[in-house]
Amino acid sequence: MKELIVYIARSLVDHPDAVQVTEVMNGQDLVLELRVAKDDLGKIIGRQGRMARGLRTVLFAAAARSGQRVLLDIVE
Repeated sequence: MKELIVYIARSLVDHPDAVQVTEVMNGQDLVLELRVAKDDLGKIIGRQGRMARGLRTVLFAAAARSGQRVLLDIVE
């Protein structure tokens, strides 16, 4: 899951080297914390959160195939 979010985020931003994804276990849920450069934060969130919602949808679909519950947290 982590590699999927890294791949998508790096292809969307201007500073792909600044993309970091950290895995944190929260009970039985896996939380992926996405960090990008401040200039790229708007590109990851998108207008009215559409890009962030799309990232979460792709992540949920990939997690459902593996039987996990994965959450995406975009951290400033």
